[in-house]
Parts: sequence; C-alpha cells; structure tokens
Amino acid sequence: MRLARIPVSAILTLLGLLLQVSVFGRLQLPGATPDILLLVVVGLALVYGPTGGCLVGFAAGLLADLAPPSDHAIGRYALVLCLMGYAAGLLRPEHGRQRSVSSALLVVAAAAIASTLLYAMVGALVGDTAARHVGLDQLVLTALLYDLLLAPFVVPAVMLIARRFGKDPLSVAEDDEGGPGLGSLARYRTTREPSAGPGYRKKRLLGAGKRP
Repeated sequence: MRLARIPVSAILTLLGLLLQVSVFGRLQLPGATPDILLLVVVGLALVYGPTGGCLVGFAAGLLADLAPPSDHAIGRYALVLCLMGYAAGLLRPEHGRQRSVSSALLVVAAAAIASTLLYAMVGALVGDTAARHVGLDQLVLTALLYDLLLAPFVVPAVMLIARRFGKDPLSVAEDDEGGPGLGSLARYRTTREPSAGPGYRKKRLLGAGKRP
C-alpha cells in the first residue's frame, strides 16, 4: 500500500466513523443501522485492491470497536470489515477501467449481506445473542436496503477521492496490480535509437557493399 494512500484512507475512515456514530447511529431506524464504514471500505477496496482493502477494513473496524458507545467485543467488527475489504478488493476492475454504478451496487449488496451474517455469526461464537431478539432475516433485509440507498452517494465519491488524492507523485510507473508496470519499459523502447540494433547495422553494411 502506497504511503500517499494512508492519509486519504485515514481521513475517509474517520469521516465515515463520525457519521456512523453521531448521525446514523442515532436515527433509531428499524432493524439494522446504515453502515457507512462498510461503504467507505468497499469504495477504497475497489481502488486499492485486496491488500489495501484488507488493511483499511481492519483499521476501520478496530476504530469502530473502540469508539463509544460500542457494546461488543473488540476485534469483532475489525474481523468483519477486514474480510469484506479483502473480498471487495478482489473485484477491483482490471486495467484501470471504471466500475459501473450497477456493478458497484452488486458489490455493496453482497458485502451488506455477508457482513451482517458474519457479524452475527461471530457474535454467536462469543455469546452475543442480540441478533436472535431482533431477527436475523430482518437485520439482513434492512442492512441491505439502507446500504443500497446510501451506496450511490458514498461509494463513487470515495472511489473518486481515492483515485485523485491517493497517488504518490514520487513513485515510478505502476500497473493496476500496484507493482512495477510496463510504462517505463514502453517509454524506454520508444526512445531508443533504431540504429542501436544489430539488424540495423547489418543492413547498413550490406547496403554499403552494394554501392559502386
């Protein structure tokens, strides 16, 4: 993960956590709570890939575990968002292509369902049975509905900010996978003099021998 992506991810994560705790967490909506942090993690993972999505998801989940009024075991939400970030990063568009809104919504829908089920599953393992009292099916449906309603506004904005401000100006040309790409090699080939090749020198010698 590039160093330039760390402050961008930190600002977006803190902003999402602030909205999650101070705004959406107090709406008292039926069923689940709109998960802004999940949308931020998904948006960053679709730009940064699986490794970056995993790291951002773990950090965001750990902050949510520590932020009041958290009433669950520390590390529970970090595990969920870590896995969601990694899975969403695997679905990153290749060759720098822009992901359409419909395909991004499908990723959000899958992440909303999977994160709710995984959170409830981890809670059952540690003795948290709150999901049983509310109803797991209601939690999944409301989480899916709320996240899909917010996704068209949150995910594209997060991806745009990540692409625009997450680039390191001092780094060398890189491909979509985050490693050294073919950009520098292509520039090297185009700037080489054609006379440097042995075939060119051979043609020159043959041409000189045919002259009278």
